[in-house]
Formats: sequence, C-alpha cells, structure tokens
Amino acid sequence: MAAQVAVVDRSEAADWDEALWAQPGASIYTSRIWGGYKSRLGWSVRRVALCENGEDLAYVQYQERRRGPLRRILVQGGLVLTARGRSRAEALLGDFVTHLALGAADVLAVRSYHAQDPDDVTALLAHRFVPVVSGRDHTIELDLTPETGAILAAAERRWRREVNKAQANADLTTVFLTDPDERLKTFDTFIRMYAALQQRKGFSSDLDTAAYRDLAAADPHLLFLEVRENGEPILVRIVHMARDRWTDFFTASNERARATSAATLAVWRIVERARQEGARIFDFGGVDPAENRGVFDFKRALSRNVVQSGPTWIYARHPWVRRAAATALFLRQS
Repeated sequence: MAAQVAVVDRSEAADWDEALWAQPGASIYTSRIWGGYKSRLGWSVRRVALCENGEDLAYVQYQERRRGPLRRILVQGGLVLTARGRSRAEALLGDFVTHLALGAADVLAVRSYHAQDPDDVTALLAHRFVPVVSGRDHTIELDLTPETGAILAAAERRWRREVNKAQANADLTTVFLTDPDERLKTFDTFIRMYAALQQRKGFSSDLDTAAYRDLAAADPHLLFLEVRENGEPILVRIVHMARDRWTDFFTASNERARATSAATLAVWRIVERARQEGARIFDFGGVDPAENRGVFDFKRALSRNVVQSGPTWIYARHPWVRRAAATALFLRQS
C-alpha cells in the first residue's frame, strides 16, 4: 500500500527558497519574497510541501483572504512539482485541495502565468477546475536557443535597425544593477517614471510600488537594467528569472527613451544576458494588440510567437459556485 501523502506547513522554513528554486517549475510567484509582498497587501500567505516517506513531491505557496465565513484562495505559480512528483500531478492536486478543506462557498483560483504542462492541465480538468481565458492571458515568447546573430537576423528589419542605432549611440549605456543600495535607487527611479507613464497613458496597475520596493531590490531572481543617456537614467526594465524562462516584469521610461531606441537596446541586452545564463525562453510578459498596439508591434517585431500564457483555473466544491466565480472573473477581465 502506498504511503499517505502528508501536507507539511513550511511557512516559516528558512530553506523554502533553496528547495523551491532547485525545481524547474519554480517562479517568482512561488518565492518567499513574493509571499512577503502579498502579505503586505493583506493576504494571509502559507507555504506547504506535499511529502511521502519524508521526500518532497510538491511545493505550494497559497494566499488567502476571508470575508466573513467565506474564503478566497489564490495559488500564483501553481503547484511546483519535484521530479518524482511530476508523474503524480493529478493525485497531488487532489491532496492539496483536500488539505484546504474548502467551505461550501469558498473559491480556489490557480494561475501559472505560462503555457502549462499537459499533466498539469489533465490534473486540473480531472478535479473539475474551470479555465477562464481572456485576451490578457496571452504573451509573446522568444526562443533563446539559437545564436544571438540568428535571433537578430530573424527579427523585423526595423527592430534590427533600432538595435544598431542604439548600439552606435555613444551617449547610451546599459547597467545591470547588483548593489542593494543602487537597486533601491533604481527602483525609486522606476516608481517616478512608472507613475508619470500611468498618468500620461491613463492605465491602472495592481502593483503597489511602495509595498514592493525593498523586497524587489533584495530579490536575487529579479534583474534590474537601467539605460542611461549621458549618465542620466531614461529607462528601467525589471525582469524575473527562472531556470529556463526569463519574463519581462515591469518597465518604465521617459520621453528620451523613445527618441534614442532605449527600449530596443534594453530588451536586446536582456536577451544576450539570458542566453549567457542558460535560459531557453524570453517571455515578453503579455500582449494587448487591441488596447496597446504600439507596444504589441514593438514586441512582435522581435518574435511573432504569440502564445496563451495559461488561464486562471477556478474551483469550488459546488458546480454553481464554480460557474458563478468563473463568470465573474471573465466579466472582470473582459
């Protein structure tokens, strides 16, 4: 008889990130630092390992909010499965759902932020999770396995022209920030530029820059790149790094960045760095050709590989609660 899977609370484990980042499915959303950020936003954050005979099979960081007796539970990044746990995705998801002991009207949402493994999809469908997909659940991926020369040759001519123009501009420099104090300063620059960008373009964002500032600066899995013109920052790009995938996270710039092709130069420097570090995919972090055509065309000029970045999967004990929650989410995202 197979041993029973135990769900072990690791919320206070000092080695959570060490164990997590050893797995290929790890992401920023499953890290302790991201959990700390969501805690500051009012979520109750727990971290658990699913174990059998003392061996870890999966790691899950989940967030919880209560409204009276009802709970809303969010799993960003999904279940992170170990090599042995990979073949047991369906059973482990069931064990996790059982652990949550959901009430009649409680709702569980799982979001991976990238195309999912077939075993993960099968597990979610088998447990009657409902996928909710909107235009927001799409991105552009760039294959990093070819040489940089081949990647650039496959880009549109105007993208190549912009790269060459920026690289030939002696006034432009790119700097990857590693010193903690410099990263804090760069994040403050990002905050100012991002706020001005929001005001200029009229968009909203869920990012609480004040709550995230010190955590982001301390996160070793966030790459900070600053483009400077004559020593003055004109663009900040922040990328989160997993083993195989680097994902464009946030960027902000001023008017000089557009005039100097700084955005193109920043992406190209990140592509070069990602390849050096062994990443296989650069993810542009989303696309919106309907509402933000200019940014979409900029990204598509480097790669035309538009993919679904994974739906939000909704679960509740009763079918009518699942359907209602899925419908409400779809309407909110549409």
